[in-house]
Amino acid sequence: MKVKEVLKILEADGWYIDRIRGSHRILKHQSKSGIVVVPGKPSDDIPVGTLSSIWKQAKL
Repeated sequence: MKVKEVLKILEADGWYIDRIRGSHRILKHQSKSGIVVVPGKPSDDIPVGTLSSIWKQAKL
């Protein structure tokens, strides 16, 4: 799955980009606690383990 696709799914769930540090996007949510870190360029593939971690952080 591409970074661009993951960002679309997270944004549809209410997450928004709070800041960018290099190639890492840090997202926040209005009602959910914590942050979600999405690494890589939009065209990069996300490894399975990293994708699993993103879903856990986002509580999806």
